[in-house]
Amino acid sequence: MINKIGQIMLYVHNQDEAVDFWTKKVGFTVISDEDNGQGMRWIEIAPTKEAETSIVLHNKEMLAEMQPELNLGTPSLLFFSEDLETLHSTLSNEDITVGEIVDMPSGRVFNFADSEQNYFAVMEKSK
Repeated sequence: MINKIGQIMLYVHNQDEAVDFWTKKVGFTVISDEDNGQGMRWIEIAPTKEAETSIVLHNKEMLAEMQPELNLGTPSLLFFSEDLETLHSTLSNEDITVGEIVDMPSGRVFNFADSEQNYFAVMEKSK
């Protein structure tokens, strides 16, 4: 049975720009940066090295060539935070497109965009 999300694959046009965005602006860390020697590179990033779930950045064009049947659209990612106000302020100060904080039945949430205009959401769950 599946009991947790291990990795989320995010397909990007420019892996180096994506790494810069996630590490320098959002505060993630690079867990690994690997290449199979044939041009296929995958970069694992996460909020911390101890995180149970990580994101793997894949080259969108290369995967489209290798497997044209794949849907390489942006996955919907929902991150959790215990200090939504501080995170919202931090991301805003990094010149990131950040939406307003909205109250939802399950908690407060806002969205933000990466350098390729992919949108992600962050939620502070109701207690």
